Amino acid sequence: MFWTGVALTCAGVGQHVWMFIDSASMGFHMAMMGTSEVMWAAMAAIVVGVVISGFAVVQPPGAGPAATPAPARTTRASRHSLIAVLSFALMVDQMKPATLAFIQPGMRAEFHLSAAEISWLPTVALSGTVLGSLVGGRAADRIGRRATILIASLLFLGTTVCGAMTTYSGILVMCALMGMAAGGMLPVVYALMTESLPPGRRAAVMVLQAGLTTTGGYMAAAGLAAVLIPLTGWRVLWFAQLPLVLILIALNRWIPESAAFTAQRSQAGRVPASTLFKRPQTAKTLVVSGYALAWGLVYWGFITFLPSQLEASNEGGMSAATLLFVSSLLSIPTCVAAAWLYMRWSAKGTMVVYAALTVAALLALAAVGTDGSRPVLLTAVMLLFAGTAGVIALIGPYTAEIYPMAIRGTAGGWAAAVGKSGGAFGPPLIALVLSAPGGMRTAAVLVALPMAIAGGAVALRGSDPQAAARHPEDAGLNAELDDLVRGEAVAAEKTVPATPAPGNEGTAP
Repeated sequence: MFWTGVALTCAGVGQHVWMFIDSASMGFHMAMMGTSEVMWAAMAAIVVGVVISGFAVVQPPGAGPAATPAPARTTRASRHSLIAVLSFALMVDQMKPATLAFIQPGMRAEFHLSAAEISWLPTVALSGTVLGSLVGGRAADRIGRRATILIASLLFLGTTVCGAMTTYSGILVMCALMGMAAGGMLPVVYALMTESLPPGRRAAVMVLQAGLTTTGGYMAAAGLAAVLIPLTGWRVLWFAQLPLVLILIALNRWIPESAAFTAQRSQAGRVPASTLFKRPQTAKTLVVSGYALAWGLVYWGFITFLPSQLEASNEGGMSAATLLFVSSLLSIPTCVAAAWLYMRWSAKGTMVVYAALTVAALLALAAVGTDGSRPVLLTAVMLLFAGTAGVIALIGPYTAEIYPMAIRGTAGGWAAAVGKSGGAFGPPLIALVLSAPGGMRTAAVLVALPMAIAGGAVALRGSDPQAAARHPEDAGLNAELDDLVRGEAVAAEKTVPATPAPGNEGTAP
């Protein structure tokens, strides 16, 4: 049933790919082609295929793959396979929003859009990621981690047809759905990693994974754009990601459901999402929300305008392309250092350090402005990217570790949604401030303030993952988790009545 739906979805997507190839004689401009009956039929095939495959992975316990227990003993090879597949999934996930920056010039020219009209593209896409994070995180706690990842992958597959949309409104709809898929996958991956890897180096692996896949996704999107856009235009960037999505779906057999989640779901009732805002989770949620929101304001608000501000200044001397390239390179050593500090020193302390680094860089930019000395300006910019790269690498794994298993996905989705919400009101807010006296200096101080407050909140009231594991109310779940991932006991085998045939555990639906 699952693969039937995938095949039907691929048939619909394939028809759109053929229509794109057929537009070569028009310079791959499809804006004037209109929506034919064949395209509508292909769209219907995609919708039906995604629904069929989605239904297959969310069947009730004991009737489908979502209820298949994890193997009794996890090996080092299986853990390495899981890390590799989930890292690949995150890279594909990060490529989607990164692509938006490269398609806007070509799209604006083809559809003759104004600056105000093209600005709807990132707004709609980011709004989709906010909704997707909330829905995906909650779904992970209701239907399972593996099922939610597969559904997000199916949405990725179906929405690659964004490259063949003949109207701007159609592109906006597809980008909203694509954003939902991207937002829904991110928090679920961290929840599954937390429950599938043994304690110890788990945190370092997740921090490295979070940071490096963000960098890898952006650099992959940039590389494809540099090679393909001059040849066939902006539309091909969506279709170029189609093979990657198909590979991800084909690798689903190496994404087993969390054994700890399977056991917990069969033993306890549903925990409402409102638990995040009730004692004793209230302080955690407020701290995580403040940290994520502060990052969103800096990244989606301030950094969005930084390249144009530097280029407008005769003293800056740094192009937008150079700035983005430097930021990508800086993410690598920044994430390595964050992972080492998180594991060897302190999770809370590491988050405070990177928040402080971001604040210091912003205050330095506020002091020197874009017309300051070039060495000081470039140093401040480099520190800003280093700080924000560390913040985004830390927030997801930290959230997954400090919450109980029953609401781990919901909490991760909430944190991701709050962070991305900065993309909804951050740019308009910063644009308004930039037009006022003080310009970038005032904007830097404005976004430095919430980051400073967030860092202080983590230092004073933030939870420590190691201490959270010893919390009385979480002790049972964490003890169960540690036993499961070490292979010492598998509670899921005691609660699932049917035993799968040998060799079928974790296989494709």
